[in-house]
Amino acid sequence: MIEKIKNFLLVAKPGIIFGNLITAVGGFLLASRGRIDITILLPTITGISLVVASGCVLNNCLDRKIDRKMARTCNRVLAQRLMSPRVAVFYASFLGISGTALLWAAANMLTVVIVLIGFGIYVAVYSLFLKRNSVYATLIGSLAGATPPLAGYCAVSSRFDMGAVILLSIFSLWQIPHSYAISIFRYDDYAAAAIPVLPVKQEMPIVKRHIAGYILAFMVATLMLSFGGYTGYSYLAVAATVGLLWLHMALTGFKASNDRLWAKKLFTFSLITILILSVMMSIDFTVPAASDMLLTYFP
Repeated sequence: MIEKIKNFLLVAKPGIIFGNLITAVGGFLLASRGRIDITILLPTITGISLVVASGCVLNNCLDRKIDRKMARTCNRVLAQRLMSPRVAVFYASFLGISGTALLWAAANMLTVVIVLIGFGIYVAVYSLFLKRNSVYATLIGSLAGATPPLAGYCAVSSRFDMGAVILLSIFSLWQIPHSYAISIFRYDDYAAAAIPVLPVKQEMPIVKRHIAGYILAFMVATLMLSFGGYTGYSYLAVAATVGLLWLHMALTGFKASNDRLWAKKLFTFSLITILILSVMMSIDFTVPAASDMLLTYFP
């Protein structure tokens, strides 16, 4: 029984759920601006986590054959046939429906729509099709990774304003070099599974230029929270510092003697970067002077 419970937990990828939970809380607290409604916060982050878990279970189900070819994933529950695909689909359905219902009851329609769009991109567009067929899968998949903080923000704001656009940009742009770094130091796995990620399809200097370019764009996006009046000077200073450090680390890759070791360090720092930014946007918020800079689609 304990082993079965463990399998149900592992198949939902708890590490990914935790990471998305942190960013969702960051978006929620940024929009709250110090006026935290715990009756909305707790069901919102729980609902987002349940839908994310549902997507992870379905991803494991769709990738079970690929996972058996990769050293990093060959021990996953479905790859080892410790759970049947049918049970996994029922489990994912329960998680997804429960999370959606919770968001519907506690948050607003905009939040539900954002979470379901992210779910659809991750499961149907990325996992089912693009991951196996296109080098652009990472770019499209990055949108799914940006939906938890966006949903957290919109659960409070109830509108898709400029702050939402900036958050979407920050977390989408962060996801790309983060993912490329993984596929560099796990190159053998991706090549063995014939997954057409950029490091497998392009020469390493080209990949490194892409990484540096996306980190630079990410830096600009992070600073826009302060320039748009959503965060203060403390956030601005920290965002600029960690962004420059991450960019410097990326540029050292052009002289790296061991690309995989460099990529692993870059990946690790990417996690530190997004954690720090999520914390800073949660505690150094301001009230923007022009909060209606973008058309509000969901009043």
